[in-house]
Amino acid sequence: MITVRSIPCSFSKDTVQFIGFRKVLTVRNVVSCGVSSSFRLPGSKFFPRCESSSTERATKSNRTLLDNASNFLTNLLSGGQLGTMPIAEGAVSDLFGKPLFFSLYDWFIEHGSVYKLAFGPKSFVVVSDPIVVRHILRENAFAYDKGVLADILEPIMGKGLIPADLGTWKPRRKAIVPGFHAAFLEAMVKVFGDCSERTINKLQSLLLAAEADKTMHIDVDMEAEFSNLALDIIGLSVFNYDFGSVTRESPVIKAVYGTLFEAEHRSTFYIPYWKFPLARWLVPRQRKFHEDLKIINECLDSLIQGAKETRQEDDIEALQGRDYSKVKDASLLRFLVDMKGVDVDNGQLRDDLMTMLIAGHETTAAVLTWALFLLAQNTDKLVKAQAEIDTILDQRKPTFEDIKRLQYIRLIIAEALRLYPQPPLLIRRALRQDTIPGGYRGDKDGYLIPKGTDIFISVYNLHRSPYFWDQPHEFRPERFLIPKDNKGIEGWAGFDPYRSQGALYPNEVLADFAFLPFGGGPRKCVGDQFALMESTVGLAMLLQKFEVELKDPPESLRIVTGATIHTQNGLWCKIKRRKHYSESLQ
Repeated sequence: MITVRSIPCSFSKDTVQFIGFRKVLTVRNVVSCGVSSSFRLPGSKFFPRCESSSTERATKSNRTLLDNASNFLTNLLSGGQLGTMPIAEGAVSDLFGKPLFFSLYDWFIEHGSVYKLAFGPKSFVVVSDPIVVRHILRENAFAYDKGVLADILEPIMGKGLIPADLGTWKPRRKAIVPGFHAAFLEAMVKVFGDCSERTINKLQSLLLAAEADKTMHIDVDMEAEFSNLALDIIGLSVFNYDFGSVTRESPVIKAVYGTLFEAEHRSTFYIPYWKFPLARWLVPRQRKFHEDLKIINECLDSLIQGAKETRQEDDIEALQGRDYSKVKDASLLRFLVDMKGVDVDNGQLRDDLMTMLIAGHETTAAVLTWALFLLAQNTDKLVKAQAEIDTILDQRKPTFEDIKRLQYIRLIIAEALRLYPQPPLLIRRALRQDTIPGGYRGDKDGYLIPKGTDIFISVYNLHRSPYFWDQPHEFRPERFLIPKDNKGIEGWAGFDPYRSQGALYPNEVLADFAFLPFGGGPRKCVGDQFALMESTVGLAMLLQKFEVELKDPPESLRIVTGATIHTQNGLWCKIKRRKHYSESLQ
């Protein structure tokens, strides 16, 4: 047997050791946790999740003096109760006992779809209702900005789309959105296939070596492999740079992974110590982060300068009309540089690229990880997926047209995003006073939100809400084909798979904001179709060639979270050739 792990990671409550390409980077004080509670379905199918439990939750009777003092200070500083809005008072220990979004689910079941969370020196309004989410993200979107998230990510992404203020965001989104046009996506499907083929070839080579030793499978950390695959795809498609991380290492790759881990660290750490004077020089991990950032910025600056030196300026329609099958550089950077009348300085372009590098990489790697985890526990669905792949693809790589026909694979990707949303939380801050709807079973008059209020939109709660989903914790890709009425819930339109004609994947429109895979409203993720197609191709090509089993019992899997939901120690799988494919090699 051969054991493979490209990027081993081990996480604990106080320390994360990241061994990237055999170099050790120690990350201190990252919030992590195990799955404290679980939900078991018939047939021993396991889904890590959170359930309300009096033994796990910090109640008023067992909170510490620190917890009570912290909550008192929170209510004092944040103005106390917000009208009739319920208040959930968290224990400081909840930050370390399990991922925060699990605790938010507990409080959602206990307090309802809108509640105020008093947590340490800070308070948040937590929203888990599609009616309220629709108001915040679409109907009154410009009354809110990214708030805490922008504060955390600005040093990394600068004025990129995710952390950008509204003044910067509007012109940059207007410039970037046309770059994700149909011809670009069609060209990128080939990139997805070519990069996925590298992963397939790597696994096949390892299997050949194992088979020479009479071992018919290999143990592989597929989370690490998906991470490498996603990085290669982002590099080629966004700025025409081949990381080659599936098969090799380089200083740039190590710097990228160091930066990714720092982004996650900042998104989960309680106190922004990196803002303290001298922290970047005195704290080892911050020194390392700034060194990594320097390496990446120098690489991006070089690519931007090279693109500008070969600029062929044209209007948007002409750029979208290029024959991308014959274009040497079909990257998004090429499109942005060649766009007529949009002269952007190198700093802004670098921020745009860094944002897409981090956001695009994280989402796809996580989606593929959880899709495989779910399929490995549901052999009937795995067999159904492989049957569709065999019928449509046989042994060739997917094309753009094939993606349209791979319906079940697309539904699997969507269902993985429902059960394990990436990210599990969206963050907003009120720029002015607003009144949000009360939501299902909430105050019919709504709730007053003062200016400056920070809001957690719990996508995890939305996607697993027992009020809006049937059997919400079960893995059922077919659910997206079935219309669902609103069960008499005023203000919610139910689920209609035909509501958004032409949509390849389920989205927030079909579910009237009960399903939120890429946000919604004007600040919805611009690369949603790119990420979904990339995931579809990657999953289809893996299942086309290999059988997959979990190496360990599913209940042993533990979850950590930052920007996205990860496993604690990787997704270790037993990989072996599919029988029909083995026969075709003989």
